[in-house]
Amino acid sequence: MSARSTAAGAVLALVAALSPFRPAAADPAPVTPGDFKGYGFDQCLAPTQKAMDTWLNQSPFLSVGIYISGNSRACRSQPNLTPKWIATQLRKGWKLLPITLGPQASCSTRFPRYHDDPVIDGRPGTHGNYPYARRMGRAEATKTVGDADALGIVGGSTLWYDIEAFDDSNRNCRESALAFLSAWTNRLHDLGYVSGVYSSAGSGIAVLDDARVERPTAYTMPDMVWIARWDGVANTSTSYVRSDGWVPGGRVKQYEGGHNETWGGVTINIDRNFLDLGQGRVAEAEQHCGGVNLDFSRFPALRPPTDGYTPAVNKVRALQCVLQERGAYDGKLTGRYNDATVAAVAAWQADRGFPVSPTWSAANWVAAFGQGMDYAQKVGSTGFHVRRVQRALNAADPSLQRAVDGIYSRRTAKDVRAYQHRVGLPTTGIVNPATWAKLRAGKA
Repeated sequence: MSARSTAAGAVLALVAALSPFRPAAADPAPVTPGDFKGYGFDQCLAPTQKAMDTWLNQSPFLSVGIYISGNSRACRSQPNLTPKWIATQLRKGWKLLPITLGPQASCSTRFPRYHDDPVIDGRPGTHGNYPYARRMGRAEATKTVGDADALGIVGGSTLWYDIEAFDDSNRNCRESALAFLSAWTNRLHDLGYVSGVYSSAGSGIAVLDDARVERPTAYTMPDMVWIARWDGVANTSTSYVRSDGWVPGGRVKQYEGGHNETWGGVTINIDRNFLDLGQGRVAEAEQHCGGVNLDFSRFPALRPPTDGYTPAVNKVRALQCVLQERGAYDGKLTGRYNDATVAAVAAWQADRGFPVSPTWSAANWVAAFGQGMDYAQKVGSTGFHVRRVQRALNAADPSLQRAVDGIYSRRTAKDVRAYQHRVGLPTTGIVNPATWAKLRAGKA
C-alpha cells in the first residue's frame, strides 16, 4: 500500500481546529491519511469498535488499512465497515488507508478468486497501448470513489489499489497492469482523490519504479506507493525503489506480514507498516486568546504579588487565558495577578475539586492542561492534544523543560513513560484515558 509526494502533502493537510477544545480529528470529514509519520497495521476485516478503541489506547499503531472496495478482496463482507465506523475512527485520531483489491494482473496465479472478479485484460490493442486495461482501470477508480464517498471518505484522501505479485517478465501482463494503474490514477485525479498503489517490492513496485525512471511519459505514476517488503525493518527503505522515488513523503512500507498481535487483551491478525506521508510529523500553529503564548518549558506556581515577589507577566497572562478558555475568567488579559484573577483561580479550583487558594499551583497547571477530551496520544500524533500533554508534563516536572511543539516524538513517549511511572500507571508511553485522568487530577 502506498505513500506519496510533497505535492500530495498540500492536498492532504488537515483542517485546523475550530476551537481550543475541538481537535482537527473532530472534523466530520478530514482528509485521510494526511501528513503522518508513524506505525500502522492492516487487516482484511475491519475490526470491531471495541477492538479499535483498545488498540488505540494500548498499541503503537495510529494508522489502519481497510479494504473498502474490489471484487477480488477476500473480505467482501464487512459487517463493521459503515459510515459511522469511518467517522468514529477519524474523530478519534486514526489515519485510514482505504484499499481496493479489484482486477489483478492477467498472469497472476492466484486470481480470479471468484466467478465475478475478472483479471486485467492483457490484450495490447491495435496501437499497443492496452486500451482494455485502461478502461478497466478507469471503471475501478470510479467504483472505488463511489464506495469511498458512501463511507464518508472525502476528496483529497488517498485511495490505494492493491495489485498482488505477478510475473513481471511477461510483457503483456506487465504493460497491461501498468496501463490499468495509470488509468486508475488519472481517474482518481479527475474525481479529486489522491492515488496510491500497494504491491510487492520485487514485483509491482519495482515495475512502477522502472517505468517512472526509464519511460517517464508512458504511464501516469501513482502519487504514493505502499511497498510490501517483509524485512522486519520499520522504515520506508528498499533496494527495489531508487532513492529519489516517491520521496519525500510518498512511501509506506509493509515490513512484516500476517501474524497475530495482542494489545489490551485483543488479538488481531495483522500486517505491520511504517508510514512517512506528506510532511510527516507536523503540527499546525495554534492561537489562544488573540495571541497569548501558552508554550513554556516551565510552569511555576503563581500567587498575588508581595514584597519581593511579582509573578511574571507572561505567565499570569497565560493563566488568565487558560482560565478564560475554560469559562472561569472574563476579565482583561492584563498579566497582573489582581483580584479578578484570584477570584477566577478560586472558582476554577472549587469547580475542579482542588483546595481553594489564591495560589495557582503546579498541580493546577497540570490539571488545567489535562482538562478536555481524552483522545489517545502516541508516537505519530500531532496537534492540539499533543500540546496539552507537553504543557502538562512540563508543569508536572519542572526539570523537564521540553519544547512544546505539538509533535509526539519518541522523546515525548519517553517523558510520558516517566510520568506514568511516577503516578503508578503502566509505562506504555501512550496517553490513554487512565493517563488523562491522572493529568486532570493534577498528579505530579
